[in-house]
Amino acid sequence: MMSTGELLDIEPQELQFPFELRKQISCSLQLSNKTDNYVAFKVKTTNPKKYCVRPNTGVVLPRSTCDVIVTMQAQKEAPPDMQCKDKFLLQSVVASPGASAKDITPEMFNKEAGHNVEECKLRVVYVAPPRPPSPVHEGSEEGSSPRASVSDNGNLSASEFSAASRAFVEQHEPQDNWTEARALISKLTEEKNSVVQQNHKLQQELELLRHQANRSGTGLPFIYIVIIGLVGIVLGYLIKKI
Repeated sequence: MMSTGELLDIEPQELQFPFELRKQISCSLQLSNKTDNYVAFKVKTTNPKKYCVRPNTGVVLPRSTCDVIVTMQAQKEAPPDMQCKDKFLLQSVVASPGASAKDITPEMFNKEAGHNVEECKLRVVYVAPPRPPSPVHEGSEEGSSPRASVSDNGNLSASEFSAASRAFVEQHEPQDNWTEARALISKLTEEKNSVVQQNHKLQQELELLRHQANRSGTGLPFIYIVIIGLVGIVLGYLIKKI
C-alpha cells in the first residue's frame, strides 16, 4: 500500500518487521518525489531508542526516489499478542533548488513559522518470520539408490521406507548371491580333491597288496577284493556327481 501526498509518495504505508527475539531486523521505505521541486524530509519516531533510521533526514531530487532503512534493535522479549504501539512520522517540505542534506534545518519543518509541512504517519506491524524452504525431493540418479525424503517429524513414511528398503535389497542382492556361489564352488572343489586323493590312495594300497600276494604265491582274499572294488565304485560315483 502506498501513501500519496502532494510532495512525496511513501511505500509501504506501514513498517513491517518479521519479529524474532534477540535479532536485529530491518525494513525499508521508498520515497518518491513526483514534483519538479527539491523536497526535504525528516523521519521521527515515538521510540527513538528502539529504532535506527538511515537517513533520518535528506533531500529527494525532482522526479527521483530515495530509500530509507529503518532498523529495529534486537528485542529480549516479545510484546503481548505481538502488537506494537510504536509510530513513525515522516515530514516533507519544499526545499530550495540545489539543496542537499547539510542544508536541512529543524526550522524548515516548523509549521508555526508558516512553512507548508506535509506529514504522513506510519505504524509498526510485527509479522511472522519467513519459513525456511522445504527440502527438495531429489530423484534417484543412475547407478545409485533413490533418496528417501524425511517427513516433518524427522521420520520416514511407510511408503518411503519400503521403497528405500527395496532399492537397497535390489542393489546388494546380486553381490550377496555371487559371494555365496563362490563359497559353494570352493567347498565342492575341496571335497572333490579330497575324494580324488582318497581314491588314488586306495588304488596304491590295492596295487601294493597285489604285489605282496604275487610274491608270497597266495592270492588276495576274495571278500577283501570285493570291498575294495565297492569302495572304488562309490568314490567314482561321487567324483562324477561333484
